[in-house]
Amino acid sequence: MMNNRHIVEKIPAQATSDGAGVKLLRVFSGPRAERFDPFLMLDEFGSESADDYIAGFPPHPHRGFETITYMLTGKMEHQDHMGNVGLLSDGGVQWMTAGKGVIHSEMPKQTQGKMHGFQLWLNLSAEDKMQPAKYEDIEADDIPNFDFEGFNVTAIAGKTQVNDQLVTGKVQQVKTQPTYLDFQVTQASEIEIHIADGQTSLLYVYQGELTIGDDNDKLTAQHLARLSNKGRVKLSASTEARFLLMAGQPLNEPIVQRGPFVMNSAAQIEQAIRDYQNDNLTD
Repeated sequence: MMNNRHIVEKIPAQATSDGAGVKLLRVFSGPRAERFDPFLMLDEFGSESADDYIAGFPPHPHRGFETITYMLTGKMEHQDHMGNVGLLSDGGVQWMTAGKGVIHSEMPKQTQGKMHGFQLWLNLSAEDKMQPAKYEDIEADDIPNFDFEGFNVTAIAGKTQVNDQLVTGKVQQVKTQPTYLDFQVTQASEIEIHIADGQTSLLYVYQGELTIGDDNDKLTAQHLARLSNKGRVKLSASTEARFLLMAGQPLNEPIVQRGPFVMNSAAQIEQAIRDYQNDNLTD
């Protein structure tokens, strides 16, 4: 008989601001970042007031990891030091590999209406941290959707079984094997998701409520659950619930983070800061 994963930690999202004053919810981040390995951080941004988001995220650096921006509603323009320009709109995803260094901006391209989405940080292995920067804009129509009785799954990344049906996401990555799924529930549903033993698994509810595992543990909106690392994910979802599932293979490497830089040692962080100060971050 297959075991079901259970909640080992619940984390409430915390209101904060970032960039030039964009109001958002920080769902999780360090300290003790190894708990979430290979993930580093998740932010939810969402407001119907332009004052909460219009200042955006002016040019800022990154090194050593990837950012995955998932736009539910709204428009955000990306520009980087390589001259790339991209526009994220409703349902789209930007998958950016900062690698050895990128300097980019993310600025709203609307002055009214709702802006709602997520940014997930995914770590890179030590041998991949200094690769050249790159990014991919993925239109909503290019992201696979799977319909089930009572719910729909938007499959951004990974490959897994949901209620015994194969669900394959747009992005496949060998090293950390990230799974990133968005569930939209239209009627109360029982859901089973296969996750390989040993992988980190996280659930974030951004609308409604979930009941998870054999203990029938409740997870309400704006809360993250970190699950045990063996067995399947078994849950009940309330009508109109919406939640993210993230899973991945831990790198089991040292994680040293200072702001927008994530490396494996303090010396590497200090080098990243010097490189940025000397305009060598992206060289």
